Amino acid sequence: MRIALGTAQFGLSYGIANSEGQISQSSALEILEYCKFIGLDTLDTAIAYGESEQCLGSVGVTSFNVITKLPSIPEDCEDIENWIMEEVNASIFRLNGMSLYGLMLHRPEQLLGPYGQEIMSALCSLKKLGIVQKIGISVYSPDEFTALFSEYDFDIVQCPFNLIDRRLVNSGWLEKLKLLGVEVHVRSSFLQGLLLMPRDKIPDQFRAWDSLWDDWHEWLVKHAVSPVDACIAYVLSHCNIDQVVVGVDSKLQLEQIVSAIECNSIKAFPDINSLDSNLINPNNWKTT
Repeated sequence: MRIALGTAQFGLSYGIANSEGQISQSSALEILEYCKFIGLDTLDTAIAYGESEQCLGSVGVTSFNVITKLPSIPEDCEDIENWIMEEVNASIFRLNGMSLYGLMLHRPEQLLGPYGQEIMSALCSLKKLGIVQKIGISVYSPDEFTALFSEYDFDIVQCPFNLIDRRLVNSGWLEKLKLLGVEVHVRSSFLQGLLLMPRDKIPDQFRAWDSLWDDWHEWLVKHAVSPVDACIAYVLSHCNIDQVVVGVDSKLQLEQIVSAIECNSIKAFPDINSLDSNLINPNNWKTT
């Protein structure tokens, strides 16, 4: 299965369309049991996701491939390798595990700074020790790949990609990554839930793109397609994507996504592509 479970909601109230807040441990257990049942074996988390790692560790994730992400390395850090080792060991302890499938940098631009080589050396040491199977980066834009791949090699990357934000494909980077043998994970398939919202529920801060939302919802009605079905079908139509990371607030939401995969017959998609960073980058939403 090319779907991975994003677990930010396990530790935070995450996503603009999330009305339920952080999910309970009992709901987390229910979701993970369903993941096992359907063969979903990859979990995506991060040290910065509040209590996500603790929740996962309490529920039990030894049968999953777990990927976590390191936060920004402090500027005054005197021993980078030791700091990274301690952070990773603490992460594994919270997850109640022995090792990680993947370790990504949440701030990969630090690799281009004065201590970049030290950071990469520490990551490679973790891989050699068998503590981490794959090392890589999580980026906000595929534009970041150009500088990073000119200096380093990575096993795995994560990047946003959806019907509105198509930069990964249009830039040519998806094809380049596969030629390099890199495992590609994409996130934000629903643009944090914006693409799933009813037309009249889209927040006023996104009024600047009214024509885009009109086109999107008119297309859904015309083709009698649910937004979940269309969003999932689009990202999975790109065979070079290894895993699509989806976050859910409940087992029901995950069931709907799985149903969308099983019933996928959509071959054409609406032209709602945008390069406007105020729309496609959630980090800019608060100032939009």
